[in-house]
Amino acid sequence: MSRQSVTVSTRNKRCRNKRQAGKDIAVQGTNDSSIVSKCSMVSLGYFNDGFLKGFVNKPARRAPLINRGYCVRAKAVDYSLRCFLQQTASYSQRQILSLGAGFDSLYFRLKANGELKNVIVYEVDFPDVVQRKAALIKNKQEFVDLIGCIDEIRPAQMGRLYLSGMDYKLLGIDLIEIVELDNVLMETGLNPACPTLILSEVVLTYMKDESSSAVIHWAADRFSSAVFVVYEQIRPDDPFGQVMQRHFTQLNSTLHALIQFPGKEAQRKRFLNEGWEKCHCIDMNEFYVGFIPEEEKRRIEMLEPFDEYEEWHLKCSHYLILSASKGDLKECLLLHPPPDFNVTKLDTLAPLRISVPLCETETKNPLLRRFAHCSSLIAPNVVLISGGFGSRGGQHGRLRNVSLMVKNGPVWKSSSVRDQGSIHLLTERMFHSMTALCDSRCIIFGGRTSPLKPVTSLLCLKCDMGDGATSSISLSVKEIECSGNAPLPRWRHTATEVIHKGQRYLFIFGGRSSRELVLSDWHFLNLEDYSWADIPVNGPIPENRHSHSACSWKGGVLIAGGLGATQIPLASIFHLRPTWSGFIWDRIEAVSSFIPRYSHTAHIIGDKLLLLGGVTIHSDSLHEVTLIDLITGQSFDHCIDTNLVKWPLMLHNHSSVLLVKEHQVLVIGGGGNCFSFGTHLNHQPVLLQLPEIR
Repeated sequence: MSRQSVTVSTRNKRCRNKRQAGKDIAVQGTNDSSIVSKCSMVSLGYFNDGFLKGFVNKPARRAPLINRGYCVRAKAVDYSLRCFLQQTASYSQRQILSLGAGFDSLYFRLKANGELKNVIVYEVDFPDVVQRKAALIKNKQEFVDLIGCIDEIRPAQMGRLYLSGMDYKLLGIDLIEIVELDNVLMETGLNPACPTLILSEVVLTYMKDESSSAVIHWAADRFSSAVFVVYEQIRPDDPFGQVMQRHFTQLNSTLHALIQFPGKEAQRKRFLNEGWEKCHCIDMNEFYVGFIPEEEKRRIEMLEPFDEYEEWHLKCSHYLILSASKGDLKECLLLHPPPDFNVTKLDTLAPLRISVPLCETETKNPLLRRFAHCSSLIAPNVVLISGGFGSRGGQHGRLRNVSLMVKNGPVWKSSSVRDQGSIHLLTERMFHSMTALCDSRCIIFGGRTSPLKPVTSLLCLKCDMGDGATSSISLSVKEIECSGNAPLPRWRHTATEVIHKGQRYLFIFGGRSSRELVLSDWHFLNLEDYSWADIPVNGPIPENRHSHSACSWKGGVLIAGGLGATQIPLASIFHLRPTWSGFIWDRIEAVSSFIPRYSHTAHIIGDKLLLLGGVTIHSDSLHEVTLIDLITGQSFDHCIDTNLVKWPLMLHNHSSVLLVKEHQVLVIGGGGNCFSFGTHLNHQPVLLQLPEIR
């Protein structure tokens, strides 16, 4: 080989080493962010751990969504630990091996509670992380007292051991060095014959597959009786998964395992193929519903004002807790979904595919990038959009403005509305209702600015179409003072126009309030004199719900889906049918099941109910469109072909408008604040080309 070739080879190797070092630093940085989030969660009472704060220099309060996410993670790991400790209590020696432990405080928490009898805890992480952790431990007397006699051993003296107590060993070694890892652990006293819990929280996925598989295989081969517990990400291919992947890639912390092992079944087979005798895994929705007691869930849900249900359930569906086991511990930790949790379609027909072309717009208007807003068709080819959360002056925030979309030939034009001097009455609001009435009025009701601040004003909007040109359309806004017993201020409700004895009413149903997480009441607003009326309603009362859909049908209203009182999505459909004396609730029974959902939109086409998008926790995937025959009860699923859409299309928190003549649905906005992954909004409206419906 020439000297030049050697020089190039050396340079390339240095570049690769430099890139890998950068990735290692980025992965280590996730520890610093994670420990602050864990400390935030603990400080607010989600989980009891008085030792985490000892590893945080600058505490910070995280958003409620992040606190809940770290809470369910802590609960899942703690459940696994306690199962292991309880089922191995009779053994004279037990071991916990935490891989990629970071600044985790489990040893100190369990030791302080007297739960580490005959247990030795081994923690492994990058040398730099371990060195920092050792320094923090030595500087906190409460840590030193719990460990007891500490022997600090420099790496030059004995391999990679940084801190050693009677029942606590802290080792600094990269997990890809599997032979060295084995040697150091054996030298430190790890006993392969003892029952062992191996813990990995979002660690293996940062490693290349061959390296992480080597760790899994080594553990199965090395220990005679063990349980391997893993918490990490899954489902990379749906819209939320794509946003999640992009987030970690931008942090230079690629999630390698997601490509080859994207879901629960792939992960389960991976561990079995690497030598484990049993393997079970569930996602975090399944864990939260099935393994956390109802009383504890109610306590958690009241700790902070919270309204990010969609992102909470999406986040939980993209993380799993896995247990692989062997030997005497083969039955130690069996993670199964709650009974009747997963819903499977009864019919076996393959879903049809629906094309989704981009909506051809004159310009890309940032005002259309929003969620938790409302859209209404106020005239042929004219859509009014109000409120929500979205782009505002280059930043994201709550919106008070209204926008127009007007179709001119094949092109939709978007613009603000010309003010008649009353637009200042519009307030910031999210999750409100905007109902287009038959006489060109629009009624805005409810909504909130924050989970503690509902909006109480009721507004009547009226558009003057002028000569039909976008620039000539103007808007007047009037705040309405209603008489009678007003309903509790709310959001995530529905408001639908119904008819009783020739008089039109606005029917308000469900939602949530600052005090009540789910409402079940309903109210009628007389649209002539704006009085709240008391109209008799009989029949089986629908379950409490919010974030459901409601459509006018046969003089009444059709309610579908929603999030129920236990924060479980619903699949029930109710028809509020007019009678001579008032209304009656009829439950519509579906012959073939459909996946429960909420945060979807719905439209009536003849005697068919079209459900678009939404969020579920009962299935690994939700077909984007479900068509339900209201006469026969049959339901049919359709997939959306998003090849023409160049971004992850979020079909929750969106709005949609049925274009009957074009046989299309115009989908506007949608998205949310995806856990800690940043705000994701659909870039522009899309058109859903409906299949032939008979």
